[in-house]
Amino acid sequence: MSMVKRPQHRGTLASVAAELGVSRTTVSNAYNRPEQLSAALRTRILAAAEKMGYPGPDPTARSLRTRRVGALGVLLTEHLSYAFEDLASVDFLAGMAEASYGSDTALTLVPAGPSSDTDEARAIRQVNQTAVDGFVVYSVAEGDPHLAAVRARRLPVVICDQPTDIRDLPFVGIDDYAAIQPAAHALLAAGHRRIGILSIRMHRLRSDGLISHDNIRDASLHVQRSRVLGALDTFAAAGLAPESIPVVTRHINDRTNSLEAARELLESNPDLTAVLCTTDSMAFGMLDYAREKGISVPAELSVTGFDGVGPALDHGLSTVVQPNRAKGAAAGRMLLELVEARVNDQPPPQTPAREILATHFQAGQTIAAPRH
Repeated sequence: MSMVKRPQHRGTLASVAAELGVSRTTVSNAYNRPEQLSAALRTRILAAAEKMGYPGPDPTARSLRTRRVGALGVLLTEHLSYAFEDLASVDFLAGMAEASYGSDTALTLVPAGPSSDTDEARAIRQVNQTAVDGFVVYSVAEGDPHLAAVRARRLPVVICDQPTDIRDLPFVGIDDYAAIQPAAHALLAAGHRRIGILSIRMHRLRSDGLISHDNIRDASLHVQRSRVLGALDTFAAAGLAPESIPVVTRHINDRTNSLEAARELLESNPDLTAVLCTTDSMAFGMLDYAREKGISVPAELSVTGFDGVGPALDHGLSTVVQPNRAKGAAAGRMLLELVEARVNDQPPPQTPAREILATHFQAGQTIAAPRH
């Protein structure tokens, strides 16, 4: 006759308390408030719990009791890998993590992806199944269905970077229009008049290649729109006709697309002596292309970037430095304050906070006077 092993019942908080002759609150404190117990008692409780197969308090039950999950959501309309590959995003997330130190709060990434055809039902489903106490909406297009789904959750929300015109929600960002102008002025001061621009996407709908100036002003991604317009208006003030400045974009912001954008811009406009890029990643693509074709930077081609990520500064790229880490920290602190107020039934501020951080231009070594 075969012997069937009877399943062992997993211990519970109540059974551990009964086994040790302590209250259920004392067992709970061993996990959630260890400072309230002596080291010896906590060790005894954890040892008994392990022996009885009790894994600790159920986080779902805890969230119902405390009215908080213990996680902040970061909505980004990029693939998940982007958060770990794009250096500006890495710095931003590091800042958010820094803001959460000591709060027993985790970060939950919600990658909506760069697709322009996401339907509303899918966006609602993705956002609604994310267990968080609030959201930081990180650089999302105006009209994106994920943003509408986040707002419908009625949880605390902080917008970072874009959209820039939602005035009833807290905002953290920079003045992108003004921030890029020192880079444009530096190219003009060096004597450049034949200048091109490389930018990452400005619309939710995919559009790779040369973009018309009318499409720029109607762009739904406000960060890139503001940077390009800030540069074009600076060039126009110096007497350069905006239509004489080609602007090439790529929907996906990675090395392959940046390199192809650089190739398209320079092969279609071989007389350019300078290229202003709206991200350091685009500038890296331009520098790679120049290296591939034997074009000397800055002797034959001047290049500027935007972001001020570590490798850009290390390699002397002339770039606009923005405080990506400080931006993440500010957004994280702002959201944590809103979550705490909600848990304590405090009303949100009547006027949502709006924090605009400073930037500066790093002259670098990639700008020189044009040869011809």
